[in-house]
Amino acid sequence: MISKYVECSPEVKTALEEGKPVVALESTIITHGMPYPENIETAKKVEEIIKERGVVPATIALMDGKIKVGLTAEELEMLAKADDVVKVSRRDIASVLAEKLYGATTVAATMICAEAAGIKVFVTGGIGGVHRNGETTMDISADLQELSKTNVAVICAGAKSILDIGLTLEYLETYGVPVIGYKTNEFPAFYTRESGFETGLSADSAKKIAEAMRIKWELNLQGGIVVGNPVPQEDALSKEWIDQLITESLEAAEQEGIRGKDTTPFLLDRLKEVSQGSTLKTNIALVENNAKVGADIAAAYYKN
Repeated sequence: MISKYVECSPEVKTALEEGKPVVALESTIITHGMPYPENIETAKKVEEIIKERGVVPATIALMDGKIKVGLTAEELEMLAKADDVVKVSRRDIASVLAEKLYGATTVAATMICAEAAGIKVFVTGGIGGVHRNGETTMDISADLQELSKTNVAVICAGAKSILDIGLTLEYLETYGVPVIGYKTNEFPAFYTRESGFETGLSADSAKKIAEAMRIKWELNLQGGIVVGNPVPQEDALSKEWIDQLITESLEAAEQEGIRGKDTTPFLLDRLKEVSQGSTLKTNIALVENNAKVGADIAAAYYKN
């Protein structure tokens, strides 16, 4: 029944049928994460990076009542320019498909769609998490619940420091989600390499992460894996500086009544403005770096 809603591009379909490596990519980074034209330029560059490593990229979005796995250049361009695309998480998928609306997939939705298509590796910028004061507001990203039950490895630059990273890691631990630092013992915080929190697990090669993925799912341990891949040192921002900007931006969001899924886009836009473009530059660099690591992990996973 799932197959009636999933439409893979010919390239993705062939790769999956032949057991070749495929990497899933989300589409909210195009519609809600970056301005035009940086969004389309980054989307194309990330796909190129993955292809250069012998892996097939599969950007995912909801279009015309279908889950599209692997977008054409025209579809990517349309998403990049559109201003009425729905930001889709688990709760939204059925309604957006039923209404035949255009939907951009978040981490949670991309994981669901990737698993439905048979893709095990997904590259993104950063995962959602427990928002600050989440213990009282219950503002917790659906990404975390999805990681507890959907068998996809998520390669990311950690979680944005607009979140409560300590509570985010506690939540993941409670639900049995492995958090593996790639060549690090510290969970990265998106714009910075440091968060002050340890991952508990680390791996120094894509091969070791691929093996952990394989063993986890062969043991029928349901759920995903978070791979924390720090932004390259030369592109990282000062932790003290970005923390100050985030605190000021969170105060601005509160004053303007910004809540829920509108919070992250608001904060990203404001951070880009007050940092004079520095956060956008770092965002692009970390996504490209994640694409390299994700492609290597996919190649290692599909090799055996």
